Amino acid sequence: VQLVESGGGLVQPGGSLRLSCTASGFTFSSYAMTWFRQAPGKERTPVAVISSGGSTTNYADSVKGRFTISRDNAKNTVYLQMNSLKPEDTAVYFCGVLGYWGKGIQVTVVS
Repeated sequence: VQLVESGGGLVQPGGSLRLSCTASGFTFSSYAMTWFRQAPGKERTPVAVISSGGSTTNYADSVKGRFTISRDNAKNTVYLQMNSLKPEDTAVYFCGVLGYWGKGIQVTVVS
């Protein structure tokens, strides 16, 4: 299993970013996918999850209404659209499946 995140960076509060995670090594369309994040000194926590077919999504309360998870099974890719970003969204973001993780991508929200 290989998971590669991209799309992070530095953004001002209120801004937007779109993260991507491209997967390989397993049948992507058969599994739910999860985005996690880990802020400095804190545990890794789930942010959003999407079912294998994409019809069902769930979000952490802290990101509801601001983040949207989606997937393209033809491209083996899951996305996280992040809008109205806040400084407290600053973290390393990971996608995960089957107990595997990508290397993560840094998102920094700062004025």
